[in-house]
Amino acid sequence: MPMRYIGIILTYIVAQLSGIPIASWLQTQNITESQYMNFVLGWQVASFVLALIITLLLLKPEKQLPRDPNRASLTMTIIWSILGFFMVMFGQMIVNLIQMLLFNIDEQSQNTENLMGVARVFPIFIVVIAIIGPILEEIIFRKIIFGELYKRTNFLVAGVISGLIFAVIHNDFTHLLVYFMMSFVFAFIYVETKRIIVPIIAHMLMNTFVVIAQLVILPQLEQTTTYVQMILIGG
Repeated sequence: MPMRYIGIILTYIVAQLSGIPIASWLQTQNITESQYMNFVLGWQVASFVLALIITLLLLKPEKQLPRDPNRASLTMTIIWSILGFFMVMFGQMIVNLIQMLLFNIDEQSQNTENLMGVARVFPIFIVVIAIIGPILEEIIFRKIIFGELYKRTNFLVAGVISGLIFAVIHNDFTHLLVYFMMSFVFAFIYVETKRIIVPIIAHMLMNTFVVIAQLVILPQLEQTTTYVQMILIGG
């Protein structure tokens, strides 16, 4: 594995964990809970922005590498990106149904709930969820981990190993199958198009859809339902 890839993985790990010592230090300071949360979340956003910048700089030499002659055209890149979004959304529906029928798991992903909770109190974090996160995750889990394994093994082996790592890193073992499925879909469209931008866009579309659904659509539906109930019962 090239040293720049190792550097990208280490950068991502540091960005993920850097908030822990900061949070521990802040707990010793005489600040309000609001100040504490704003500082911790602000640090987390800044660390991911910095991680993205470092990652892109480390990938800069790859512009000089020869392009795959079989990579998708611009038109097919757009088509596969949109198709990938629908594939992963449909896959989530199927996996959630399987989990509900076989394992009686019907609650929402705890990881998603945590992220949405942060986004509600610190809206700028949406940038991390919808844009920065997908870029970093696809570069690391698809381009680097899956890509390096795929060169040495095959799609199934590379997909299983990278998928497990992708699922575990999200720290939501109840919905491990969901993340496992997502990883396979993103890996599939990456292999089909030979362009990392395709799973990145599909991942962005999926996360953006979840943010809009959780923060905009669902609250409005709940308000509408409450209003209708008040009318029906004369509240």
